[in-house]
Amino acid sequence: FRSIQGESTWAGLPCAFARLAGCNLRCSYCDTRYASEEPGDEMTVEHVHAVLKGMATKLVCITGGEPLLQLAAPALAGLLLDSGHTVLVETNGTLDISRLPAGAIRVMDVKCPGSGECGKALMSNLEGLGQRDEVKFVLCNRRDFDWAADFVKRHALTGCCQVLFAPVTPHPPEGSAAPDAATPRRLAQWILDSGLGVRLQLQLHKILWPDRTRGV
Repeated sequence: FRSIQGESTWAGLPCAFARLAGCNLRCSYCDTRYASEEPGDEMTVEHVHAVLKGMATKLVCITGGEPLLQLAAPALAGLLLDSGHTVLVETNGTLDISRLPAGAIRVMDVKCPGSGECGKALMSNLEGLGQRDEVKFVLCNRRDFDWAADFVKRHALTGCCQVLFAPVTPHPPEGSAAPDAATPRRLAQWILDSGLGVRLQLQLHKILWPDRTRGV
């Protein structure tokens, strides 16, 4: 599908998306559970490549689910790079990202305690990150923020890649949120107070199309 990229430092740009089926995690806040619960449509790499090329958008995002569960995902990324696309691959960080071709931009999640999947990241993935790559933390509450801030400092992430902190969506109204909930306004202030060089990320597609769960 074709939409506006809602996440990462590429947010706001027109983007063609390939959502691959299957996921090896079950995060508490998952907003694309259908990607792991439904079988999807079987397509060849060449077919997917042709469909994405037909969308006439230079920015392409391979996402999921967890796209690296599909063994042909690196080949798809390579074909897209060869045809002149900028390729983002959104991954939950539990599988080897070195399988991706040079030139693909890795947007890797690190799961915080509130996700229910904390501690499952493949730590060797951190060693291969470059300045164009991005690491994202989705935060439920202040505990998640403190955990993520410590992780960023211990691994010196802001010195090797882009780092994004995002609140779980949908977020409750500021006035009715739990005292420690990571609302956008609170998260912005926590980032300012921490002195961390991380980027606040809001899911732009959720703001633009709050009534839609697919195709955005």
